[in-house]
Amino acid sequence: MTAADLMLALPEIFVLGMTCIIMLFGLWLPEERQGMISFVSIMTLVFAAIILLGWDDPDPAAVSFAFNATFVRDQMADVLKLSAFIVLAAILVYARQYLRVFKVAMLEYHVLSLFLLLGVMVLISAASMLTVYLGLELIALPSYALVALRRDDQRSTEAAMKYFVLGSLASGLLLYGLSMIYGVTGTLSLAQVANITAMGNNTVLVLGLIFVVIGIAFKLGVVPFHMWVPDVYHGAPAAVTALIGSLPKLAVFAMAIRLLSDGLGNMQMHWMSMLVVLATLSIVVGNLVAIAQSNLKRMLAYSTIGHMGFMLLGLLTGSDQGFSAAMFYAIVYAIMAAGAFGVMILLSQHGVEAEHLDDYKGLSKRSPWLALMMLMLMFSMAGVPVFAGFFAKWLVIQAVIDAGMIWLAILAVIFSVIGAFYYLRVVKLMYFDAPDKDDAISVPADFRAALTLNGSAQLLLGIFANILIGLCVASF
Repeated sequence: MTAADLMLALPEIFVLGMTCIIMLFGLWLPEERQGMISFVSIMTLVFAAIILLGWDDPDPAAVSFAFNATFVRDQMADVLKLSAFIVLAAILVYARQYLRVFKVAMLEYHVLSLFLLLGVMVLISAASMLTVYLGLELIALPSYALVALRRDDQRSTEAAMKYFVLGSLASGLLLYGLSMIYGVTGTLSLAQVANITAMGNNTVLVLGLIFVVIGIAFKLGVVPFHMWVPDVYHGAPAAVTALIGSLPKLAVFAMAIRLLSDGLGNMQMHWMSMLVVLATLSIVVGNLVAIAQSNLKRMLAYSTIGHMGFMLLGLLTGSDQGFSAAMFYAIVYAIMAAGAFGVMILLSQHGVEAEHLDDYKGLSKRSPWLALMMLMLMFSMAGVPVFAGFFAKWLVIQAVIDAGMIWLAILAVIFSVIGAFYYLRVVKLMYFDAPDKDDAISVPADFRAALTLNGSAQLLLGIFANILIGLCVASF
């Protein structure tokens, strides 16, 4: 370990150090000053972003390795980490009000969220199979605890148990696949694995690849490994659903790139066929089942399955164009999901979550501003032109067409149109139905600012899409 290694991992070290400080000093804060925990946590993200952006690298496109080539820093890692900071900062602003209203432990929520972020950062920069598994477990363990944060709520504890059992199964399958690849190649380094697999593949390597793809599919929640997604989204507190429904997607995308492209790129013909099946099933099942949902959490859960299917479309092409399109999709989706759950958190009052579609009836009359933010988020998720979600789907479909899979592109377009129904249904409820309640909606200033930026980002990232697309393309 050298000073250069530590400098490359300085953002991770800073986040770890601040999380430990918050954990220790938060215990001494009186209950009426617990709000400081949220402020310090957000400041941790701000300074981590400054450290990340302040790294003086003469060649921004350079790839730097640390800790015996187990940790990598490149442009893809920097863009994804910066996106993770922004998404988590917005979620922490949204969560503050929820934690107070529902009397959820503020210290535990913020500490576990920062540890989850640390896992996301480690997984994004993984250059070794060992680092991949370390980052994955750093994400999984805080996630299980977060889902069960409301210990007196039967639905939350049940969701946490399902998440733990199925998440452990997924981690075990992935570890089994990685161990088989290690057994054949004799190395944990993904770069060396790529060199060895270039000489030829055998049955054990292909079997290991199958387990790796299954592990990735479980973590993304794509069909047929999606059974945990609707139950966990529904059972977890809304502030936790916002977190696990957005932030880990960035990390799992990076894990897929590191393992499938960087490590097993020479086996593309094998994993491409598997991803085609997973993507097709996810787009079809996710969009069709979402139509039948009357619970917004479950609707967004099946929506997530469909969106992850779209992201897999970019990955399965195996091209730099497809990878950059999938990266753009992952970032835009994380921002969309955080905003949608932010609206749900704001409407959750008096110990009751606003998770039913009927809760959004006549929202435009109760709060025109909040209805407008939700409209922009729903339009973006539906892929309405000008919004960021439209360009995300456009880029992915274009990459699929360029890869020669016309039938898959047609399928994606058809189910994108079908999927627009349940998003537009929310807009219809907000603007064309009479409200069931007429109580005022109080909005804290920081919440209003964060949600305004989040909703507006869907429009701005659509109008000025070339900026983020350029960063994604440069990453590959």
